[in-house]
Amino acid sequence: QVQLVESGGGLVQAGGSLRLSCVASGSIFSINFMGWYRQAPGKQRELVAYIISDGSTNYAESVKGRFTISRDNAKNTMYLQMNSLKPEDTAVYYCQARGLQRVGPANADFRSWGQGTQVTVSS
Repeated sequence: QVQLVESGGGLVQAGGSLRLSCVASGSIFSINFMGWYRQAPGKQRELVAYIISDGSTNYAESVKGRFTISRDNAKNTMYLQMNSLKPEDTAVYYCQARGLQRVGPANADFRSWGQGTQVTVSS
């Protein structure tokens, strides 16, 4: 079992900053993908940023230039630095990790979600 624990959400004024963290633990063999999703009230969940094993990153157009995703492989931890926050960034933010987990003598695919953390940006 691979578990993700997410933290760092809260209330912030427009223009402010927050840093979200996501820590993966369990019988991890490798993590190939870690990403951040968000879901605002009345909207579908959307992928906002991800980082893969070679270090390459991608961002949704709405957050480019404001958000930065990073990863500490030694700690199995992913971060999302959010700057210049806007009210439209208000959402529940979820982390996801994909990779291989140890199952007995073999490995198996996993895809795990964090519990979500609320980000609220006031104007």
